[in-house]
Amino acid sequence: MRLALTQQRKRVPFIGTFAAIASVLVMGLLGPGTVANATPARNCECATPSIDRLQQWIASGEGTTVPATGSLLVREGSRYTAKVEFLNVEWHVVVVWLANQFEAQVDLGKSSGFWMTYSATDDLYVQLRPASHWSGGDKWLTLVPSTGGKVVRKFFSFSPNAWMTLPELGTPSYSFASALREARGFVFVGKTPNKLQFRGLHIDGYRPPCL
Repeated sequence: MRLALTQQRKRVPFIGTFAAIASVLVMGLLGPGTVANATPARNCECATPSIDRLQQWIASGEGTTVPATGSLLVREGSRYTAKVEFLNVEWHVVVVWLANQFEAQVDLGKSSGFWMTYSATDDLYVQLRPASHWSGGDKWLTLVPSTGGKVVRKFFSFSPNAWMTLPELGTPSYSFASALREARGFVFVGKTPNKLQFRGLHIDGYRPPCL
């Protein structure tokens, strides 16, 4: 976490089987990128707050957000939701550590993508940040479209064609395939006011370790 905070101070912009079968069946029926209101099968959650076993949902302190820093997880009934609001026209940064600690990394080279259940009042992006190139804004990213504030479930493919760069943030010096092989975290970034909720994030073929 100390390393992540060091990056933030620089102010660089931005920063089991059943469930798998069910996911594949739904993908086959709906197709990649389909938005649906279906509720995904959920992994057994961790003993501490988590969403699909992901325990670290963090407001980085970059951009004006509510909360400004710290965990986004709030309890809603028997489950947790990650909630954050982006304020002002500036880059905002929210971090999810894929193995629940900053020092770890995950090989997602054989994963087809991830299902996310979320709501957003405006478009934003999610960056895939590798361990070897964590800092800076020059990352591979994909659009997370606005849902008009409605909670939806959407599949995000790990096909290279689905990921891009933004001239404002720079072009990464490494390939998207290499980023998948040493994935450290998802970083959600947006430059406009936005009200966000995350209720699910299930990565194909990967079960995060509870810490």
